[in-house]
Amino acid sequence: MNVITSISFTIIPLFILVVLTAAIWQKLPAYELFVEGGKEGVTLAISLLPFLLGMLVAITVLRSSGALDAFIQFITPLLSCLGFPAEIVPLGFIRPVSGTASLAMMTELIQTYGPDSFIGRLASTMQGSTDTTLYILTIYFGAVGIKRMRYALKVGLLADLIGIIASVIVVSWIF
Repeated sequence: MNVITSISFTIIPLFILVVLTAAIWQKLPAYELFVEGGKEGVTLAISLLPFLLGMLVAITVLRSSGALDAFIQFITPLLSCLGFPAEIVPLGFIRPVSGTASLAMMTELIQTYGPDSFIGRLASTMQGSTDTTLYILTIYFGAVGIKRMRYALKVGLLADLIGIIASVIVVSWIF
């Protein structure tokens, strides 16, 4: 058993013990509070379901219709002139939308080109330097009932673009 596994096997029960001890110390009904928190969690999950379902349907329609592929084929020559490898362009476009789809694309790129290739390293770096902005905005803003995203969408997508550009520059520079 490695050190990290043994630490996690120790810290999690200790954390639970500390929380229960604090609840007893403050004379709080620990079990009742735990059950109430579970109820709130289920209620939150049910309220998020329509937002999550709508986003997943939109992603599926976008990919199945071929619109995403057509857009990527249209913009690939321009990006290739700027130094972006054509193979990595779909990952850059799908990463802000879906973490699962981008992980599948990254895995495919690594299987095709190898983990130590420029494309494999770039895909891994890009996966780690960007986020699923649209997913995050859908879930978190939907959870608290925010209807207008205003600047959050612009800033999130700008941060993703900067992450993509920075990953290309850093991987080109280091490797």
